[in-house]
Amino acid sequence: MSRARTERDDLGEVRIPAGALYGVHSVRARDNFDLAYKRTDPRLIRAIVKVKKAAALAHLKTGAGREDVHRAIAAACDLALAGEADDMFIVDALQGGAGTSTNMNVNEVLANLALRLSGRACGDYGAIHPLDDVNRGQSTNDVYPTALRLAAIESLRELSDACAGLQRSFQARENEFAAVAKLGRTELMDAVPVTLGGEFGAYAQALARDRWRLYKMEERLRQVNLGGGAAGLADPAGREYRFRVVEELRELTGIGLAAAEYPMDITQNNDVFVEASGLLKALAVNLLKIANDLRLMNSGPRGGLGEIRLPPLQAGSSAMPGKVNPVIPELVIQVAIKVMANDQALAIAASRGEFELNALAPLIADALLESLSLLTRAVGLFRTKCVESLVPDRERCAALLEASLAFAAAYVPRLGYDRVARIISECGGEAAKAREALEGALARGGDGVNRAASPGFS
Repeated sequence: MSRARTERDDLGEVRIPAGALYGVHSVRARDNFDLAYKRTDPRLIRAIVKVKKAAALAHLKTGAGREDVHRAIAAACDLALAGEADDMFIVDALQGGAGTSTNMNVNEVLANLALRLSGRACGDYGAIHPLDDVNRGQSTNDVYPTALRLAAIESLRELSDACAGLQRSFQARENEFAAVAKLGRTELMDAVPVTLGGEFGAYAQALARDRWRLYKMEERLRQVNLGGGAAGLADPAGREYRFRVVEELRELTGIGLAAAEYPMDITQNNDVFVEASGLLKALAVNLLKIANDLRLMNSGPRGGLGEIRLPPLQAGSSAMPGKVNPVIPELVIQVAIKVMANDQALAIAASRGEFELNALAPLIADALLESLSLLTRAVGLFRTKCVESLVPDRERCAALLEASLAFAAAYVPRLGYDRVARIISECGGEAAKAREALEGALARGGDGVNRAASPGFS
C-alpha cells in the first residue's frame, strides 16, 4: 500500500502522506511560512469551518446542484467541529496572502473528510474538489473576515462572562471591607481617609464600564461580507446565495449576523478590529492599574505598606528563604502589557490595507484573538487566585491612617487652608501634635476665615 500520494498545482507536484487530510496548498504554505511560531488559532479554524458548512447548506437550499457533494461537505464540517481533524490544520498563524493559506487548508481538509465519508480516497478531487466544491461561491476575502468576526464575538462573550465574575468579586469585597478605614493616597503620597471597601467598589465600577464596552462591541462585529466574494461585489455567487448563506450561518451560530449593506467596505477596511482591540486595551489598562494597586498594598510584609495580604502561592526567591511574591498581580500586569502591544501591532497592520484588501489580515486575527484569550484567562486567575482570597490587615490600615496627617483636610473648611498648613508646619508634621493644635485652634474660633484667598488641594 502506498504511503504517499501525489498532488499537483500550477507550480508542480508535491508528495503528501496518503492519509493526510491536507493537500498541496497546505503543504506549500506550511513550508513557506515555517516560522515555528504557532499554528492558526483553533477558534478561527472552527469559525471558518462553520462558514463552510453554512455555504454548503446554502447551496443545497438554493438548488445549486451536486446535492450529494454538499451534504458530504456539511457532514465533514460536523466532523471537523467535533475535533476529528485538529492535527491537520498545519499552517502558521502569520502568513502572506491575507489568510488564503488558512482558507485553503480548511478547504482541503474538508474535501478529504467528505471524500472519506463518500467512500473515496483522499486526493480524489475529481469527485469532491477543495475549490470547486468546498470553496464554491466564496473567496478568502469574504470567508476570512467573516470567520474572524464570528470567532471574536464568541471570544468576547467568554471574556465578558469572566469580567462579570471579577466585577461581582470586587463588589462582594466592597461590602466586606466597607468598615476598613485606611489611608488614601494621591501621587503615592498621604492624602485623605478612605475605606478599603470604597477602593474595591471603584475597581468594580471600572470593570462595569469594560463589560458595557464589550457588550456594545458585538454590535459592530455582526455585519459580515460573506457572499461578497473577492472585492465585495458578489462576483462568484448569486444574490440568493449571498443572503441564504448569512441566514444559514446565523442559524448555525445563534449569533445575530447580518449581511453588510456595503460589502466592499468590510472587505477592504479593518477599523472594526482596531476598535475592538482598543476596547480590549482599555480593559487591560484598568486591570493593570488595579493589579498594581493590590501589589503596592501587599508590599512588605514589614518594609512596605502591608495593608492587605495576598495568598502565598509559591516560593518567591531562590536565594531568600521566606520571600513570597505577588505573582498573580504580576501576571496580570504582563498580560495587560502584551495586550497593549498587540493593539499597536493590530493598528499598524490595519492601516496597511491597500485598495480592496488588507494583506496583513493574519496578523490582525492573531493579535485580536490572542488578546481575547489572554485577557479571559488572566481575568479568571485574578479573581480566583487573588481578589477572592486576599485578606486585609485591619490593624496595619488603622496604624498607617492614625500616623498620617490625612485628618488635616477636614479642618480646612473651618480654619482655612493656609492656617491649617501653618499649624502642621509648626508641629513639625507630627500627627498627634498637629491634631491637638488644630482642635485648639477650632476651640479658639475658626470662623471668619478668608476662604477665597485659601488655595485648594489635590
